[in-house]
Amino acid sequence: MPFTFSVYSGLLLPFFVQGVVVSGVLLGRSRRLGTAADAWLALLLVLHTLRLAQWMLGFAGWYDSHDAFSTFMFYFPFSNWLAVGPALYFYFRSLTNQEFRFEQRHWWHFAPVLLLLAGHLVVFLYDVAWWYGLRGQPLPAHFGTKGPWAAALDQLPLHYVVDVASYLSIGIYAGRTLREYRAYARYLNDNFSDTDQIRFRWLRNVLVAVLIGTGVTLGFGVINSFVTPLSYYQAWYDYLFTGLLIYYLSIAGLLTGHQLAGLRFQPTTESLAPEPEPDSEPDTLYEPELVPEPELPILAGAAPEPAVSAAMAAQTPAAPEAEAELTRWTARLLTHMQTARPYLAPELTLGELAAQLRTNTSWLSRVINTGCGQNFNDFINEYRVREAEVRLQNPRFRHYTLLAVALDAGFNSKSTFNRVFKKLRGTTPGEVPRPK
Repeated sequence: MPFTFSVYSGLLLPFFVQGVVVSGVLLGRSRRLGTAADAWLALLLVLHTLRLAQWMLGFAGWYDSHDAFSTFMFYFPFSNWLAVGPALYFYFRSLTNQEFRFEQRHWWHFAPVLLLLAGHLVVFLYDVAWWYGLRGQPLPAHFGTKGPWAAALDQLPLHYVVDVASYLSIGIYAGRTLREYRAYARYLNDNFSDTDQIRFRWLRNVLVAVLIGTGVTLGFGVINSFVTPLSYYQAWYDYLFTGLLIYYLSIAGLLTGHQLAGLRFQPTTESLAPEPEPDSEPDTLYEPELVPEPELPILAGAAPEPAVSAAMAAQTPAAPEAEAELTRWTARLLTHMQTARPYLAPELTLGELAAQLRTNTSWLSRVINTGCGQNFNDFINEYRVREAEVRLQNPRFRHYTLLAVALDAGFNSKSTFNRVFKKLRGTTPGEVPRPK
């Protein structure tokens, strides 16, 4: 197999190899661990790697070899950008919802790229299999390496239509995914007390990087079509940026954690997600249930704190019975927090706390949001910060390191401790005066 090494082909080759190798690693990990997100990221890498391969092989001599390698360059579908947007979206869905499954009704998202691939196949079958293979006719274009249908299509503005559709598709899907990422951040705050490992801040950067990559390609296309025609050497820089994007996607995917069984995020506007079972309980608080009857006798004890009463007063007045029920459950929750101290469990979730109180997540979310005026994440971390402050100010714990204080208070790491403490107190734990 001929491959001419030059500055242009040689610089793209490492990105191509990385894309192929990492895609294989991700597919293997997907099979081994059952992580669908790895398979979707592998598809994203393959799509970008194929696009880069076109220019790499062209500069390696395949385009001008005037043999079967040149014919391969003309008929192989290197560019499949119509699949990038859907693949990016389903990668996000699989990453943030471990129960999400790609179903038959989702295939329509890939209908445009499948039609394009079918068109490539038809042209190949006519030109190479029928015209050249069965009829024995020479291929008439590009030194006998391109058939009649492929040559005729070059005279049509079809590639402009495909390019515009690709740009629109990526923009629409990336924009939708960014909106749902913001909803995902709210879902985390409403359901998890430790979110650092599952917030996937790098995922937002991946979305932005794909949009920037699309913008770079669009810029090169606009210049080539409306300003001045670009040579292959000038267009090469567009593919170099694709190589950098492959590198970033590879690193981000390989570093992704997979202990994510509790993630079941479903956007409220999601038309792709399967409908919940009739008697299942929703896991988010976007559609809270009606106030249920309590399953246990109401615990007598402390009344809601002043901050709780103020938060409740700020809400829209509800029916007297519902408001009384909310007040009783708020008191019950606060009593449980003081006596059982569930916040000391680093990975406490809304579902676990609801199970302890023998209620459902929707009702408990409403109690925390309305009765306590906070989301679940801030509510739990407020207790942890208070616990840490006790230790920081108590002479008995003066020999404790900040990490020891953080772990004792229910935080999972020192970095999370510093971030949450700064958010809730406006200062870092290290700035708190400690007894000598």
